[in-house]
Amino acid sequence: MSEKVNNNVDVYDLRSAIALLKTFDGEYIETDEPVDPAAELSGVYRYVGAGGTVMRPTRTGPAMVFNKIKGYDDCRVLIGLLASRQRVARLLGAPKEQLGHLLRNSVKHAIPPVVISNDKASCQEVVHLATDADFDLRRLLPAPTNTPEDAGPYFTMGMCYAADPETGEHDVTIHRLCVQGKDEISMYFVPGRHLDQFRIKAEEAGKALPITISIGVDPAIEIGACFEPPTTPLGYDELAIAGGLRGKAVELVEGVAVKARAIANAEIVIEGELVPNYRVQEDQHTKTGKAMPEFPGYTGDAKAEVPVIKVKAITHRKHPILQTCIGPSDEHTNLAGIPTEASILDMVERAIPGLVKNVHCPSPGTGKYVAFLQIGKRGPQDEGRHRQAALLAFSAFSELKHVFLVDDDVDIFDLSDVMWAMTTRYQGDVDTIFIPGVRCHPLDPSQDPAFSPSIPDHGISCKTIYDCTVPYKLRHNFERSKFMEVDVTRFIPDFKVS
Repeated sequence: MSEKVNNNVDVYDLRSAIALLKTFDGEYIETDEPVDPAAELSGVYRYVGAGGTVMRPTRTGPAMVFNKIKGYDDCRVLIGLLASRQRVARLLGAPKEQLGHLLRNSVKHAIPPVVISNDKASCQEVVHLATDADFDLRRLLPAPTNTPEDAGPYFTMGMCYAADPETGEHDVTIHRLCVQGKDEISMYFVPGRHLDQFRIKAEEAGKALPITISIGVDPAIEIGACFEPPTTPLGYDELAIAGGLRGKAVELVEGVAVKARAIANAEIVIEGELVPNYRVQEDQHTKTGKAMPEFPGYTGDAKAEVPVIKVKAITHRKHPILQTCIGPSDEHTNLAGIPTEASILDMVERAIPGLVKNVHCPSPGTGKYVAFLQIGKRGPQDEGRHRQAALLAFSAFSELKHVFLVDDDVDIFDLSDVMWAMTTRYQGDVDTIFIPGVRCHPLDPSQDPAFSPSIPDHGISCKTIYDCTVPYKLRHNFERSKFMEVDVTRFIPDFKVS
């Protein structure tokens, strides 16, 4: 039986999250040095704290705020808020090893969002309407580019929120949003995403789909928004997961220019409509053929045709903070990976209770492609069930490519320990299970017929299980050396066991 979430963290919006980080050493820095949002800002943070699959050298580092953006007087930019698992743990109030369990419990104790009056919404302190003579979102908001070859400026941390035009059910997700003009933003959908299903329904009816993009919110909302089916099926409002995490409903507000709801305490809200039967070339202004760096570490191809949001209004708090991220940074690993861990834990626990102790979706796997499952075999009857758990993991998250199974004496949050298990408890010819011809994710460039003749179509992959567990009957031959338990502080007073 899961327990209700009670993290005792006083975070409810972006500013309170920053205030919390300032109480920890090494979690937050800011600079008054003017920075160009066109590639320079991301170029700086690549060295400071991006991590992930970003081109080396990079590292895990603090979140960073740029107080002075060239060409913009009032707006600041935050990058890397969630680019450290330890930082996510502090913001959510749980040990970093238990975040998957925390998220799983928040789903079970979800609290639906509520709507408050416009006069109480801090996101509408300042209002710019598209009907204003001087309206130009390019001059109002400093959307960054990650690299000089990007298709254009992108909003990368926008919580896109819309309703099913038939049922009224809501969904929130994060998408690739490219600024295309003074009041136009293109929106790229990976096939199957829920908001795209809403857009298709509206388009088939010849109607625009009202939508809001909330930028700079409570990090619990950003993490919750990244849950996917089967944990959150079509029509499930992931804002309820954030409510479960905080023990309090997320507050929404009606838009000032469109019939759609936005996150009431967001730093910035873009209101608009997805226009039916209107497409643009994603790189129409740059012709680079590139979109932006994506989570696998490669720059995605610009799409020939992408739907367009016609912007109707921009609202924001006074002196707003625009939040952004680098596509291949560890920010994506944590956004995608921690909800994936929760989904796998839930699926496996319901089917095979007590077998899987924990799950980690590590940085090299981008949060989407690789999962480590920590297995606690209780007897001979669990032989084979651990491989069933791997199959369930693939069912819980269809974009997984590789699953590693390790015993419960292996630290799945230590890549060296996982590799040690693979070195001493794995034989390739008997412990590798191939599952060819399965749909995975289109942004992995190796999943293409040009890479291997075994792949029939782009986005199809050979999924693989690496069984690095010890056969139960041989477990006594694989006991790790046991050391004496000692009080190290007798010798080093300020020593802390990691």
